[in-house]
Amino acid sequence: MTTAHQDPGAQTGSSREAAQDAAARRRARRRSTLPLAVVVTGLGVAAIFSCPGGGGGSGSSGGGSNDAVVYPVKVGPTGRYLVDQNGVPFMLLGDSPQAMIANLSESDADRFMADRASRGFDAVWVNLICRANLHCNADATTFDGIPPFTTADDLSTPNEAYFQRADRIIRRAADRGLLVILDPIETSGWLAVMHDNGLAKCRDYGRYLGTRYKDQPNILWMSGNDFQTWSNPDDDAVVQAVALGIRDTDPNHIHTVELDFNTSSSLNDPTWAPIISLNASYTYFPTYAEVLHGYSQSSSVPVFMVESNYEFENNTGMDPSTPNILRRQEWWTALSGATGQLYGNKFIWPFSSGWQSELGTPGAVQFMLLKVLFAARAWYDLVPDTAHAVVTAGYGTFSDSGSVGANDYVTAARSPNGRLAVAYVPTLRTITVDMTQMSGATTARWFDPASGHFTSIAGSPLPNTGSLDFTTPGVNDDGDGDWVLVLEVL
Repeated sequence: MTTAHQDPGAQTGSSREAAQDAAARRRARRRSTLPLAVVVTGLGVAAIFSCPGGGGGSGSSGGGSNDAVVYPVKVGPTGRYLVDQNGVPFMLLGDSPQAMIANLSESDADRFMADRASRGFDAVWVNLICRANLHCNADATTFDGIPPFTTADDLSTPNEAYFQRADRIIRRAADRGLLVILDPIETSGWLAVMHDNGLAKCRDYGRYLGTRYKDQPNILWMSGNDFQTWSNPDDDAVVQAVALGIRDTDPNHIHTVELDFNTSSSLNDPTWAPIISLNASYTYFPTYAEVLHGYSQSSSVPVFMVESNYEFENNTGMDPSTPNILRRQEWWTALSGATGQLYGNKFIWPFSSGWQSELGTPGAVQFMLLKVLFAARAWYDLVPDTAHAVVTAGYGTFSDSGSVGANDYVTAARSPNGRLAVAYVPTLRTITVDMTQMSGATTARWFDPASGHFTSIAGSPLPNTGSLDFTTPGVNDDGDGDWVLVLEVL
Protein backbone atom coordinates (compact mmCIF):
# COMPACT_ATOMS: atom_id res chain seq x y z
CA MET A 1 0.00 0.00 0.00
CA THR A 2 1.34 3.43 -0.93
CA THR A 3 0.58 6.31 1.43
CA ALA A 4 1.72 9.89 1.63
CA HIS A 5 3.37 9.26 5.00
CA GLN A 6 5.05 6.25 6.52
CA ASP A 7 2.63 4.94 9.14
CA PRO A 8 4.35 5.37 12.55
CA GLY A 9 3.22 1.92 13.65
CA ALA A 10 3.61 0.13 10.34
CA GLN A 11 5.01 -3.39 10.54
CA THR A 12 7.03 -5.26 7.96
CA GLY A 13 8.80 -8.61 7.62
CA SER A 14 8.85 -10.88 10.63
CA SER A 15 7.10 -8.37 12.88
CA ARG A 16 4.19 -8.29 10.46
CA GLU A 17 4.04 -12.10 10.45
CA ALA A 18 4.12 -12.16 14.25
CA ALA A 19 1.27 -9.71 14.38
CA GLN A 20 -0.76 -11.86 11.98
CA ASP A 21 -0.10 -14.91 14.16
CA ALA A 22 -1.28 -12.94 17.17
CA ALA A 23 -4.43 -11.97 15.30
CA ALA A 24 -5.09 -15.63 14.51
CA ARG A 25 -4.74 -16.49 18.19
CA ARG A 26 -7.14 -13.68 19.09
CA ARG A 27 -9.67 -15.03 16.61
CA ALA A 28 -9.42 -18.50 18.12
CA ARG A 29 -9.73 -17.21 21.69
CA ARG A 30 -12.69 -15.00 20.91
CA ARG A 31 -14.65 -17.16 18.48
CA SER A 32 -17.16 -17.99 21.18
CA THR A 33 -17.71 -14.30 21.91
CA LEU A 34 -18.02 -12.94 18.38
CA PRO A 35 -20.85 -10.42 18.09
CA LEU A 36 -24.09 -12.21 17.31
CA ALA A 37 -24.43 -10.07 14.20
CA VAL A 38 -21.41 -11.90 12.79
CA VAL A 39 -21.98 -15.44 14.04
CA VAL A 40 -25.77 -15.67 13.68
CA THR A 41 -26.78 -12.90 11.33
CA GLY A 42 -30.36 -14.11 11.10
CA LEU A 43 -31.06 -13.10 14.72
CA GLY A 44 -31.39 -9.48 13.65
CA VAL A 45 -31.09 -6.14 15.35
CA ALA A 46 -32.12 -7.27 18.81
CA ALA A 47 -29.21 -9.70 18.73
CA ILE A 48 -26.84 -7.01 17.52
CA PHE A 49 -27.79 -4.80 20.43
CA SER A 50 -27.17 -7.57 22.94
CA CYS A 51 -23.82 -8.71 21.59
CA PRO A 52 -20.83 -8.90 23.95
CA GLY A 53 -19.21 -5.52 24.38
CA GLY A 54 -21.85 -3.79 22.26
CA GLY A 55 -23.86 -2.24 25.06
CA GLY A 56 -23.19 0.59 27.43
CA GLY A 57 -21.85 3.96 26.54
CA SER A 58 -22.47 7.65 26.65
CA GLY A 59 -25.77 9.41 26.21
CA SER A 60 -29.14 7.97 25.33
CA SER A 61 -29.65 4.96 23.12
CA GLY A 62 -29.74 5.29 19.36
CA GLY A 63 -32.98 3.30 19.25
CA GLY A 64 -34.11 -0.29 19.25
CA SER A 65 -35.08 -2.61 16.43
CA ASN A 66 -36.37 -1.41 13.06
CA ASP A 67 -39.89 -2.16 14.34
CA ALA A 68 -39.52 0.67 16.85
CA VAL A 69 -39.07 3.35 14.17
CA VAL A 70 -42.16 5.49 13.67
CA TYR A 71 -42.02 6.70 10.07
CA PRO A 72 -41.85 9.03 8.26
CA VAL A 73 -38.42 10.36 9.17
CA LYS A 74 -37.74 14.07 9.51
CA VAL A 75 -34.87 16.40 10.36
CA GLY A 76 -33.88 16.40 14.03
CA PRO A 77 -33.61 19.39 16.36
CA THR A 78 -29.97 20.23 15.61
CA GLY A 79 -30.32 19.92 11.84
CA ARG A 80 -27.53 17.36 11.76
CA TYR A 81 -29.40 14.04 11.86
CA LEU A 82 -32.72 12.40 11.09
CA VAL A 83 -35.31 11.39 13.67
CA ASP A 84 -38.54 9.44 13.54
CA GLN A 85 -41.95 10.87 14.44
CA ASN A 86 -41.22 10.34 18.14
CA GLY A 87 -37.97 12.28 17.89
CA VAL A 88 -35.77 9.17 18.19
CA PRO A 89 -32.48 9.62 16.27
CA PHE A 90 -32.39 7.53 13.11
CA MET A 91 -29.03 6.29 11.87
CA LEU A 92 -29.72 5.40 8.25
CA LEU A 93 -27.90 2.14 7.43
CA GLY A 94 -29.34 0.91 4.16
CA ASP A 95 -28.79 -1.32 1.16
CA SER A 96 -29.19 -0.34 -2.50
CA PRO A 97 -31.47 -2.91 -4.22
CA GLN A 98 -32.19 -0.43 -6.99
CA ALA A 99 -33.92 -2.82 -9.40
CA MET A 100 -36.08 -4.63 -6.83
CA ILE A 101 -39.51 -3.50 -8.04
CA ALA A 102 -38.80 -4.25 -11.69
CA ASN A 103 -36.64 -7.36 -11.42
CA LEU A 104 -38.06 -9.39 -8.51
CA SER A 105 -41.29 -11.15 -7.79
CA GLU A 106 -43.09 -10.03 -4.68
CA SER A 107 -42.04 -13.17 -2.84
CA ASP A 108 -38.38 -12.71 -3.78
CA ALA A 109 -38.54 -9.04 -2.81
CA ASP A 110 -39.91 -10.01 0.58
CA ARG A 111 -37.23 -12.67 0.96
CA PHE A 112 -34.58 -10.07 0.29
CA MET A 113 -36.09 -7.50 2.66
CA ALA A 114 -36.53 -10.09 5.40
CA ASP A 115 -32.84 -10.89 5.15
CA ARG A 116 -31.82 -7.24 5.29
CA ALA A 117 -34.07 -6.45 8.23
CA SER A 118 -32.76 -9.50 10.10
CA ARG A 119 -29.20 -8.27 9.67
CA GLY A 120 -30.00 -4.80 10.99
CA PHE A 121 -30.39 -2.79 7.79
CA ASP A 122 -33.07 -0.12 8.20
CA ALA A 123 -33.45 1.25 4.66
CA VAL A 124 -33.47 0.25 0.99
CA TRP A 125 -32.90 2.43 -2.07
CA VAL A 126 -35.30 1.44 -4.86
CA ASN A 127 -36.04 2.88 -8.31
CA LEU A 128 -39.79 3.03 -8.80
CA ILE A 129 -39.36 2.65 -12.57
CA CYS A 130 -36.24 1.28 -14.21
CA ARG A 131 -34.70 0.89 -17.68
CA ALA A 132 -31.95 -1.15 -19.34
CA ASN A 133 -29.06 1.06 -18.32
CA LEU A 134 -29.82 0.03 -14.73
CA HIS A 135 -30.16 -3.64 -15.68
CA CYS A 136 -33.94 -3.68 -16.05
CA ASN A 137 -35.86 -4.46 -19.24
CA ALA A 138 -35.22 -2.04 -22.12
CA ASP A 139 -38.94 -1.27 -22.36
CA ALA A 140 -39.13 -0.65 -18.58
CA THR A 141 -41.44 -3.63 -18.00
CA THR A 142 -41.09 -5.84 -14.97
CA PHE A 143 -39.36 -9.21 -15.25
CA ASP A 144 -42.76 -10.72 -16.09
CA GLY A 145 -43.84 -8.09 -18.59
CA ILE A 146 -45.89 -5.47 -16.72
CA PRO A 147 -45.24 -1.95 -18.13
CA PRO A 148 -45.28 1.13 -15.86
CA PHE A 149 -47.40 3.08 -18.37
CA THR A 150 -50.25 1.88 -20.56
CA THR A 151 -48.82 3.98 -23.39
CA ALA A 152 -45.07 3.46 -23.54
CA ASP A 153 -43.10 6.37 -22.07
CA ASP A 154 -46.22 8.53 -21.60
CA LEU A 155 -46.07 9.73 -17.99
CA SER A 156 -49.76 10.62 -18.07
CA THR A 157 -50.79 6.95 -18.45
CA PRO A 158 -49.66 5.13 -15.27
CA ASN A 159 -50.51 1.44 -15.34
CA GLU A 160 -52.44 0.49 -12.21
CA ALA A 161 -51.21 -3.11 -12.31
CA TYR A 162 -47.58 -1.95 -12.18
CA PHE A 163 -48.08 0.54 -9.38
CA GLN A 164 -50.22 -1.83 -7.33
CA ARG A 165 -47.29 -4.25 -7.33
CA ALA A 166 -44.98 -1.43 -6.27
CA ASP A 167 -47.47 -0.53 -3.52
CA ARG A 168 -47.40 -4.04 -2.14
CA ILE A 169 -43.60 -4.21 -2.10
CA ILE A 170 -43.35 -0.84 -0.35
CA ARG A 171 -45.95 -1.90 2.22
CA ARG A 172 -44.04 -5.13 2.80
CA ALA A 173 -40.92 -3.05 3.44
CA ALA A 174 -42.94 -1.19 6.07
CA ASP A 175 -43.90 -4.51 7.65
CA ARG A 176 -40.17 -5.28 7.85
CA GLY A 177 -39.44 -1.89 9.45
CA LEU A 178 -37.56 -0.64 6.39
CA LEU A 179 -37.45 2.91 5.08
CA VAL A 180 -37.80 2.99 1.27
CA ILE A 181 -35.62 5.62 -0.38
CA LEU A 182 -37.78 5.84 -3.48
CA ASP A 183 -36.56 7.31 -6.76
CA PRO A 184 -39.68 8.38 -8.69
CA ILE A 185 -38.01 8.43 -12.13
CA GLU A 186 -34.29 7.84 -12.22
CA THR A 187 -32.28 10.16 -14.44
CA SER A 188 -29.83 7.58 -15.73
CA GLY A 189 -32.43 6.13 -18.08
CA TRP A 190 -35.52 8.36 -18.10
CA LEU A 191 -34.17 11.86 -18.73
CA ALA A 192 -34.99 11.85 -22.44
CA VAL A 193 -38.49 10.59 -21.67
CA MET A 194 -39.01 13.44 -19.22
CA HIS A 195 -38.04 15.92 -21.92
CA ASP A 196 -40.38 14.26 -24.41
CA ASN A 197 -43.25 14.57 -21.92
CA GLY A 198 -42.50 18.18 -20.98
CA LEU A 199 -42.69 20.10 -17.71
CA ALA A 200 -46.44 19.93 -17.25
CA LYS A 201 -46.68 16.15 -17.64
CA CYS A 202 -43.64 15.68 -15.41
CA ARG A 203 -45.26 17.73 -12.66
CA ASP A 204 -48.55 15.89 -13.06
CA TYR A 205 -46.72 12.56 -12.80
CA GLY A 206 -45.20 13.81 -9.55
CA ARG A 207 -48.62 14.84 -8.28
CA TYR A 208 -49.92 11.37 -9.13
CA LEU A 209 -47.13 9.78 -7.07
CA GLY A 210 -47.57 12.22 -4.20
CA THR A 211 -51.27 11.45 -4.01
CA ARG A 212 -50.63 7.72 -4.22
CA TYR A 213 -47.95 7.56 -1.52
CA LYS A 214 -48.59 10.49 0.81
CA ASP A 215 -50.06 8.21 3.47
CA GLN A 216 -47.43 5.46 3.13
CA PRO A 217 -45.15 6.44 6.03
CA ASN A 218 -41.92 4.55 5.24
CA ILE A 219 -40.87 6.64 2.22
CA LEU A 220 -38.08 9.15 1.62
CA TRP A 221 -38.11 10.59 -1.93
CA MET A 222 -34.82 10.70 -3.84
CA SER A 223 -34.59 12.21 -7.31
CA GLY A 224 -31.66 11.84 -9.69
CA ASN A 225 -29.37 8.79 -9.91
CA ASP A 226 -26.07 9.39 -11.71
CA PHE A 227 -27.51 12.74 -12.74
CA GLN A 228 -24.43 13.79 -14.71
CA THR A 229 -26.10 16.75 -16.47
CA TRP A 230 -27.76 18.52 -13.55
CA SER A 231 -25.86 21.70 -14.44
CA ASN A 232 -27.94 21.87 -17.64
CA PRO A 233 -30.96 24.01 -16.59
CA ASP A 234 -33.32 22.21 -18.97
CA ASP A 235 -32.38 18.81 -17.56
CA ASP A 236 -32.64 20.09 -14.00
CA ALA A 237 -36.07 21.60 -14.71
CA VAL A 238 -37.80 18.38 -15.76
CA VAL A 239 -36.38 16.42 -12.83
CA GLN A 240 -37.40 19.13 -10.39
CA ALA A 241 -40.86 19.25 -11.96
CA VAL A 242 -41.46 15.67 -10.80
CA ALA A 243 -40.14 16.42 -7.31
CA LEU A 244 -42.25 19.58 -7.06
CA GLY A 245 -45.30 17.68 -8.23
CA ILE A 246 -44.77 15.16 -5.44
CA ARG A 247 -44.50 18.01 -2.95
CA ASP A 248 -47.73 19.53 -4.29
CA THR A 249 -49.73 16.55 -3.04
CA ASP A 250 -47.44 14.87 -0.47
CA PRO A 251 -46.37 17.15 2.39
CA ASN A 252 -45.45 14.20 4.61
CA HIS A 253 -42.11 12.98 3.26
CA ILE A 254 -38.73 14.65 2.91
CA HIS A 255 -36.70 14.70 -0.31
CA THR A 256 -33.10 14.39 -1.44
CA VAL A 257 -31.36 14.12 -4.83
CA GLU A 258 -28.34 12.16 -6.06
CA LEU A 259 -26.27 14.20 -8.49
CA ASP A 260 -23.17 13.09 -10.42
CA PHE A 261 -20.18 10.83 -9.93
CA ASN A 262 -17.28 10.78 -9.26
CA THR A 263 -17.98 13.33 -6.53
CA SER A 264 -20.99 15.44 -5.60
CA SER A 265 -23.42 16.49 -2.90
CA SER A 266 -27.03 17.51 -3.45
CA LEU A 267 -26.46 21.11 -2.42
CA ASN A 268 -23.82 21.55 -5.11
CA ASP A 269 -26.94 22.45 -7.10
CA PRO A 270 -28.41 25.37 -5.12
CA THR A 271 -31.68 25.21 -7.04
CA TRP A 272 -32.52 22.01 -5.14
CA ALA A 273 -32.15 23.72 -1.74
CA PRO A 274 -35.86 24.70 -1.46
CA ILE A 275 -36.90 21.12 -2.27
CA ILE A 276 -34.63 18.83 -0.25
CA SER A 277 -34.20 18.24 3.47
CA LEU A 278 -31.36 15.71 3.21
CA ASN A 279 -28.01 16.23 1.49
CA ALA A 280 -26.81 13.16 -0.45
CA SER A 281 -23.04 12.87 -0.79
CA TYR A 282 -21.64 10.67 -3.56
CA THR A 283 -17.99 9.77 -4.11
CA TYR A 284 -15.65 7.01 -5.23
CA PHE A 285 -12.74 8.74 -3.46
CA PRO A 286 -12.01 8.90 0.30
CA THR A 287 -15.50 9.42 1.66
CA TYR A 288 -14.71 11.75 4.54
CA ALA A 289 -13.88 14.58 2.14
CA GLU A 290 -17.26 14.70 0.41
CA VAL A 291 -19.23 14.05 3.60
CA LEU A 292 -17.41 16.90 5.35
CA HIS A 293 -18.10 19.06 2.30
CA GLY A 294 -21.80 18.21 2.52
CA TYR A 295 -21.76 18.75 6.29
CA SER A 296 -20.33 22.24 5.80
CA GLN A 297 -22.91 23.22 3.14
CA SER A 298 -25.77 23.62 5.61
CA SER A 299 -26.27 23.43 9.37
CA SER A 300 -29.96 22.59 8.91
CA VAL A 301 -29.80 19.89 6.21
CA PRO A 302 -28.27 16.59 7.42
CA VAL A 303 -25.86 14.76 5.14
CA PHE A 304 -25.67 11.06 4.32
CA MET A 305 -23.51 8.95 2.01
CA VAL A 306 -25.78 7.84 -0.79
CA GLU A 307 -23.20 5.97 -2.86
CA SER A 308 -19.55 5.02 -2.74
CA ASN A 309 -17.73 1.96 -4.05
CA TYR A 310 -20.01 -1.09 -3.95
CA GLU A 311 -18.78 -4.46 -2.77
CA PHE A 312 -17.09 -6.40 -5.63
CA GLU A 313 -16.95 -3.31 -7.88
CA ASN A 314 -14.00 -1.09 -8.77
CA ASN A 315 -15.39 2.11 -10.24
CA THR A 316 -12.14 4.05 -10.54
CA GLY A 317 -9.79 1.16 -11.23
CA MET A 318 -7.88 2.06 -8.06
CA ASP A 319 -9.81 0.23 -5.35
CA PRO A 320 -11.14 -3.31 -5.66
CA SER A 321 -13.89 -3.17 -3.06
CA THR A 322 -12.51 -5.53 -0.48
CA PRO A 323 -13.89 -5.54 3.08
CA ASN A 324 -11.06 -3.21 4.09
CA ILE A 325 -11.96 -0.67 1.38
CA LEU A 326 -15.62 -0.81 2.42
CA ARG A 327 -14.78 -0.36 6.10
CA ARG A 328 -12.71 2.71 5.34
CA GLN A 329 -15.57 4.26 3.40
CA GLU A 330 -18.09 3.44 6.12
CA TRP A 331 -16.18 4.51 9.21
CA TRP A 332 -14.80 7.65 7.58
CA THR A 333 -18.40 8.55 6.71
CA ALA A 334 -19.77 7.79 10.17
CA LEU A 335 -17.20 10.05 11.86
CA SER A 336 -17.53 12.97 9.42
CA GLY A 337 -20.97 14.12 10.50
CA ALA A 338 -23.25 11.84 8.47
CA THR A 339 -26.70 10.77 9.65
CA GLY A 340 -26.16 7.50 7.81
CA GLN A 341 -25.11 5.80 4.61
CA LEU A 342 -25.95 3.15 2.04
CA TYR A 343 -24.06 -0.05 1.31
CA GLY A 344 -24.15 -1.59 -2.15
CA ASN A 345 -23.25 -4.91 -3.73
CA LYS A 346 -22.48 -5.62 -7.41
CA PHE A 347 -24.77 -8.65 -7.49
CA ILE A 348 -27.59 -7.29 -5.32
CA TRP A 349 -28.36 -3.86 -6.77
CA PRO A 350 -29.47 -5.22 -10.21
CA PHE A 351 -30.36 -8.69 -8.80
CA SER A 352 -28.02 -10.58 -11.08
CA SER A 353 -28.40 -14.31 -11.45
CA GLY A 354 -27.37 -16.00 -8.19
CA TRP A 355 -27.95 -12.93 -6.01
CA GLN A 356 -29.40 -15.14 -3.29
CA SER A 357 -25.94 -16.48 -2.48
CA GLU A 358 -24.54 -12.96 -2.02
CA LEU A 359 -26.68 -11.88 0.93
CA GLY A 360 -24.21 -12.75 3.67
CA THR A 361 -21.02 -11.32 2.19
CA PRO A 362 -18.32 -9.88 4.47
CA GLY A 363 -19.20 -6.36 3.37
CA ALA A 364 -22.84 -6.73 4.41
CA VAL A 365 -21.96 -8.32 7.75
CA GLN A 366 -19.25 -5.82 8.66
CA PHE A 367 -21.43 -2.86 7.65
CA MET A 368 -23.71 -3.70 10.56
CA LEU A 369 -20.82 -3.37 13.03
CA LEU A 370 -21.48 0.37 12.79
CA LYS A 371 -24.73 -0.36 14.61
CA VAL A 372 -22.95 -2.63 17.10
CA LEU A 373 -20.83 0.31 18.21
CA PHE A 374 -23.21 3.23 17.86
CA ALA A 375 -26.60 1.79 18.84
CA ALA A 376 -26.13 2.48 22.55
CA ARG A 377 -24.05 5.62 22.13
CA ALA A 378 -25.00 9.22 21.37
CA TRP A 379 -23.67 9.14 17.79
CA TYR A 380 -25.99 12.00 16.84
CA ASP A 381 -24.11 14.38 19.19
CA LEU A 382 -20.72 13.75 17.60
CA VAL A 383 -19.09 16.72 15.87
CA PRO A 384 -16.27 16.08 13.35
CA ASP A 385 -12.81 16.90 14.68
CA THR A 386 -11.79 18.91 11.62
CA ALA A 387 -9.47 21.20 13.61
CA HIS A 388 -7.59 18.20 15.11
CA ALA A 389 -8.42 19.32 18.63
CA VAL A 390 -8.93 15.71 19.75
CA VAL A 391 -6.45 13.75 17.61
CA THR A 392 -3.56 16.18 17.54
CA ALA A 393 -0.86 14.06 15.89
CA GLY A 394 -0.58 10.96 13.74
CA TYR A 395 -3.74 11.74 11.78
CA GLY A 396 -2.22 11.30 8.33
CA THR A 397 -3.01 13.26 5.16
CA PHE A 398 -6.38 14.61 4.07
CA SER A 399 -7.26 14.10 0.39
CA ASP A 400 -10.44 14.70 -1.60
CA SER A 401 -9.32 12.50 -4.50
CA GLY A 402 -7.30 9.41 -5.28
CA SER A 403 -7.35 5.88 -3.94
CA VAL A 404 -9.37 4.91 -0.88
CA GLY A 405 -6.93 2.14 -0.05
CA ALA A 406 -3.86 4.36 -0.28
CA ASN A 407 -5.24 7.04 2.02
CA ASP A 408 -4.18 7.12 5.67
CA TYR A 409 -6.34 9.88 7.13
CA VAL A 410 -7.81 9.53 10.62
CA THR A 411 -11.36 10.78 11.09
CA ALA A 412 -12.42 11.63 14.63
CA ALA A 413 -15.49 13.13 16.25
CA ARG A 414 -16.40 14.27 19.75
CA SER A 415 -19.60 15.13 21.58
CA PRO A 416 -19.70 18.75 22.83
CA ASN A 417 -20.17 17.59 26.43
CA GLY A 418 -16.87 15.71 26.26
CA ARG A 419 -18.41 12.36 27.20
CA LEU A 420 -17.71 10.55 23.93
CA ALA A 421 -14.96 10.69 21.32
CA VAL A 422 -14.38 8.18 18.52
CA ALA A 423 -11.56 7.97 15.97
CA TYR A 424 -11.17 5.68 12.96
CA VAL A 425 -7.52 4.81 12.32
CA PRO A 426 -7.19 3.13 8.90
CA THR A 427 -3.61 1.89 9.26
CA LEU A 428 -1.31 0.72 12.05
CA ARG A 429 0.25 3.65 13.90
CA THR A 430 0.38 5.77 17.05
CA ILE A 431 -1.94 8.74 17.40
CA THR A 432 -1.88 11.47 20.03
CA VAL A 433 -5.07 12.53 21.80
CA ASP A 434 -5.62 15.68 23.85
CA MET A 435 -7.31 14.16 26.90
CA THR A 436 -8.50 17.54 28.15
CA GLN A 437 -11.17 17.30 25.45
CA MET A 438 -12.85 14.67 27.64
CA SER A 439 -15.02 15.74 30.60
CA GLY A 440 -13.78 13.22 33.15
CA ALA A 441 -11.99 9.94 33.76
CA THR A 442 -12.09 8.19 30.39
CA THR A 443 -12.62 4.55 29.54
CA ALA A 444 -10.50 3.83 26.46
CA ARG A 445 -10.85 0.79 24.22
CA TRP A 446 -10.03 -0.29 20.69
CA PHE A 447 -12.97 -1.57 18.63
CA ASP A 448 -12.24 -4.00 15.79
CA PRO A 449 -14.36 -2.93 12.77
CA ALA A 450 -13.80 -6.33 11.17
CA SER A 451 -15.23 -8.42 14.02
CA GLY A 452 -16.88 -6.15 16.57
CA HIS A 453 -14.48 -7.08 19.39
CA PHE A 454 -13.25 -4.62 21.97
CA THR A 455 -9.65 -4.58 23.20
CA SER A 456 -9.00 -2.93 26.55
CA ILE A 457 -6.30 -0.28 26.87
CA ALA A 458 -3.92 -0.51 29.83
CA GLY A 459 -4.53 2.02 32.60
CA SER A 460 -8.13 2.72 31.59
CA PRO A 461 -9.99 4.67 32.89
CA LEU A 462 -7.52 7.40 32.05
CA PRO A 463 -7.30 10.90 33.52
CA ASN A 464 -8.55 13.75 31.35
CA THR A 465 -5.30 15.67 31.63
CA GLY A 466 -2.48 16.29 29.16
CA SER A 467 -1.98 14.31 25.97
CA LEU A 468 -1.68 10.57 25.56
CA ASP A 469 -0.40 8.36 22.76
CA PHE A 470 -2.52 5.42 21.60
CA THR A 471 -0.98 2.68 19.46
CA THR A 472 -3.12 0.34 17.40
CA PRO A 473 -2.98 -3.23 18.82
CA GLY A 474 -1.53 -5.05 15.81
CA VAL A 475 -3.60 -6.30 12.91
CA ASN A 476 -7.32 -6.79 13.39
CA ASP A 477 -9.29 -10.02 12.98
CA ASP A 478 -9.23 -9.63 9.18
CA GLY A 479 -5.45 -9.24 9.20
CA ASP A 480 -5.71 -5.52 8.34
CA GLY A 481 -4.53 -2.47 10.24
CA ASP A 482 -7.73 -0.48 10.76
CA TRP A 483 -9.15 0.10 14.24
CA VAL A 484 -11.62 2.38 15.99
CA LEU A 485 -10.56 4.17 19.17
CA VAL A 486 -13.49 4.68 21.55
CA LEU A 487 -13.13 7.12 24.46
CA GLU A 488 -16.03 7.39 26.91
CA VAL A 489 -16.78 9.06 30.20
CA LEU A 490 -19.04 6.42 31.76
